[in-house]
Amino acid sequence: MTAVYKEDQEDWLTVCLKYLLFVFNFLFWMGGAAVLGVGIWTVVEKSDYLSLLASSTFAVSAYILILAGSLVVVTGFLGCCAVIREQRSCLSTYFFFLLLIFLIELVAGVLAYVYYQRLSEELKQHLNQTMTENYAQPGKEMITSAVDRLQQDFKCCGSNNYEDWLQSVYVLSTQAENRVVPDSCCKTVTLLCGRRNHPSNIYKVEGGCITKLEQFLADHLLIIGAVGIGVACLQICGMVFTCCLYRRIKTDPY
Repeated sequence: MTAVYKEDQEDWLTVCLKYLLFVFNFLFWMGGAAVLGVGIWTVVEKSDYLSLLASSTFAVSAYILILAGSLVVVTGFLGCCAVIREQRSCLSTYFFFLLLIFLIELVAGVLAYVYYQRLSEELKQHLNQTMTENYAQPGKEMITSAVDRLQQDFKCCGSNNYEDWLQSVYVLSTQAENRVVPDSCCKTVTLLCGRRNHPSNIYKVEGGCITKLEQFLADHLLIIGAVGIGVACLQICGMVFTCCLYRRIKTDPY
């Protein structure tokens, strides 16, 4: 009687673990979709700004999230198969993939946090140089487009203020046609509107584009870090459930 009760109890625990793992897989897929979405959104939506950064850490963090999110789709399917078939080999493989994705997302979160700490200093050192030396220069079309979009999107002019453009390669060249700032500094962009630097014509935001871009990137890095570390913590639960179920399944069924 006691042996039968104990066996029933063990079966009940196994069933509970299977349902818990199913629930986790659902949450895992949702988290994976969030990770994939954040990664793609970061790379695609604001990819122009990546060319203005001195290092590739920001882009790498986003690409890592895309990789992790893609692996989640495969791993979630594998997890369902492992639970249904109750095979130790499947559970072992599932656990390995969970651990791998956990480490990948943790790396993305840590990279985002580290880059967040030195973001301000990097922008102060490199953004003004990138804008004034590369704008409208041969072979620098991507940077030119990024600067134009940056100034229009954030309604700013110059890295610190509009006076940064006075010593730029572009403004000092004949190509500028007597412009004192690029046309993208204008509140209403028209051909040669950059000849006038009056506040009624151009953006004169305190702190310039550095402040705007820094806030934008900082917000994105916080999202990348939070999503990466958040989903990684969720996976710890999945690994615990997997280990428990693995121990309850004594041998692989034939």
